[in-house]
Amino acid sequence: MKFSERILKVNPSMTLAIDAKAKEMKARGEDVIGFGAGEPDFNTPERIKQAGIRAIENNETRYTPVGGSDLLKEAIITKLERDNGLVYEKNQILASCGAKHSFYNLAQVLWQAGDEVIIPAPYWVSFPEIVTPAGARPLIIHAGAEQDFKITPEQIDEAVTPNTKAIMINSPSNPTGSAYDQGEMEKLAECALRHGLLIISDEIYEQIVFDGFQHTSIASISKEVQKQCVVINGVSKSYAMTGWRIGYIAAGDPEIVKQVGKLQGQSTSNPCAVSQAASIEALAGPLDEVREMVREFEHRRNIIVDRLTQIPGVSCNKPTGSFYSFPDFSGIYGKKDMNGKVLKGSLDLTEYLLSAEKVAIVPGIAFGADAHARLSFATSMEKIEEGTRRIKEAISKLHH
Repeated sequence: MKFSERILKVNPSMTLAIDAKAKEMKARGEDVIGFGAGEPDFNTPERIKQAGIRAIENNETRYTPVGGSDLLKEAIITKLERDNGLVYEKNQILASCGAKHSFYNLAQVLWQAGDEVIIPAPYWVSFPEIVTPAGARPLIIHAGAEQDFKITPEQIDEAVTPNTKAIMINSPSNPTGSAYDQGEMEKLAECALRHGLLIISDEIYEQIVFDGFQHTSIASISKEVQKQCVVINGVSKSYAMTGWRIGYIAAGDPEIVKQVGKLQGQSTSNPCAVSQAASIEALAGPLDEVREMVREFEHRRNIIVDRLTQIPGVSCNKPTGSFYSFPDFSGIYGKKDMNGKVLKGSLDLTEYLLSAEKVAIVPGIAFGADAHARLSFATSMEKIEEGTRRIKEAISKLHH
């Protein structure tokens, strides 16, 4: 079978692959500790589950409008005004099967061969892999730990070309947990406007922030910025609803929503009707369960960062949000394992940890940062303590 050049350019998701491998080993009875999960380890709140159950019992199981029901759009509009100070009309909102689906739709509608999209690195694994099949080129701008993984307007000025159409902002970030404050967002927004770039703002982790940090949606900087921005969000992370598959876009330009709706109407049609009903409850209801989850994540973050930074050769920035740590392991690269194999980068490191101590982490090369690896702390405190103990043990066995 001959496959299209388009699909052959797409790499499999390394995060999903690592998670699947860890689960497979566990199923065989092996004592694996997995730090690969990109989802909360909490259950969907009861009030949200009950809303889904009611929808089934009330036979709300038929097609809805392609971009989501009016009730869901109203809940999204209310949420954006309440949480972000943003005002939208229904023709500027479209719901889809998750935030990833939302970004895929946008890429297919907005870009073509010859276009460039700025993607700050470290990046979420799917960003470049979604841009590439649209024919566009990911324009990667690297930001290291010394700048807390956040790009600057000066870097954008240097990278931008006449072919650059858009910039991707992910705050708080997967994989680093870094987040731009209001002042930083203002500077990025001014720079994007100056270069005529469309801003795509992935805000899926907005509720999961620590140390009193206040999330700022870049679209809220000014009316002019809002017009030049598409916000991507959803219910997966904040409400522990990853499997319900509801994401959405809020676009300053209603024409973007119209074109995305046209594409979605010929592909998935509407997102799951039952999930829409549950998401209305999630967005409209109280944030008590979310806050409780965030408090627990903050506690775990403190523990995992503390334990990682005690390992010789490892450093780790303290994430501002999300549920990921992104330690730098480059201090141990160049060392050999018991079999004499030299660890040259993050792939070697992750293979070594899985074979030597049965700990699964995601190599930083998947996120465009080979010095690092991603460890999710969306797991129990017991596993965090035992997993970091095993990592320390494995690293202590390396030699020159």
